[in-house]
Amino acid sequence: MKKIAAIDIGSNAVRMLICYVISSEDKHFFQKNSYLRLPLRLGEDTFKNGVISNQKITLLTNAILSFKYIMKVHGVKDYQIYATSALRESKNSKEVISIVKKKTGLNIEIITGLKEAKIISKGNSLEQIDFNKTFIYVDVGGGSTELSILRKGEQKISKSFKIGTVRLLNNLVDDSILMEIKHWLKSNIDSDDKIKLFATGGNINKIQSMTGSKSGKPISYLSIKDLSNILIEFNYQERMVKFDLNPDRADVIIPALKIFISTMEFVKANKIFVPKVGLVDGMINEIFYENSSSKLDS
Repeated sequence: MKKIAAIDIGSNAVRMLICYVISSEDKHFFQKNSYLRLPLRLGEDTFKNGVISNQKITLLTNAILSFKYIMKVHGVKDYQIYATSALRESKNSKEVISIVKKKTGLNIEIITGLKEAKIISKGNSLEQIDFNKTFIYVDVGGGSTELSILRKGEQKISKSFKIGTVRLLNNLVDDSILMEIKHWLKSNIDSDDKIKLFATGGNINKIQSMTGSKSGKPISYLSIKDLSNILIEFNYQERMVKFDLNPDRADVIIPALKIFISTMEFVKANKIFVPKVGLVDGMINEIFYENSSSKLDS
């Protein structure tokens, strides 16, 4: 059975998703087989210093090399590696890609924020689109936030904004960015639109479990707001202990909540749906249907 793999080099973490491709008549389904996430925090280097340090380059190289061996064990033939804002904005990105290529044999492609937003929205099934509603997708990453809008079944419009959890943690976001998001959303929806808001990324998945919202059910605005008010009362170490949060989640969840809450307020949404997909899910779709993948050597 065919397996394909997608690797996302983000600002906060590097992720790999391996899927089976199951074909039935003229339809194809992607069944998740393996998922790995490594919190490298490349964005800490890029957003503070403008370049990725040698230490982080070594960590990234080791991560990609480990992914390569895991793909071989799984029998993966087709793969794609995309890098987002951390590599996109680093001054030594070409050097980083060259080093990784030399030591692993794998190719990394840097994608624009716009392409990132479009790929993320591909991970969401549009088979049950309600043409009377406006669908908004928000993906909060470490270095950027991607937004896509689908109005009444028409072509999606997407935009990437330089606001993310790692940037916010390091006080590297101008207050005007949130106003830019608000203006863009207001400019592309009507006041009488029936909004259905979807959120993706590791933080919203954790937020759903912390609010006690059931999988497949939306999270209410009040639940998210209450969680935010509770978490800010505790420091970093206390959040890890009291709420059983991993070290790489206990800090970024606060700025993530800020972005989600702001987005809900901008579009006056009282609930947010969590499809549990992200860039790697959209990449799997793209690799199979658009055949833009690389081949893994035997």
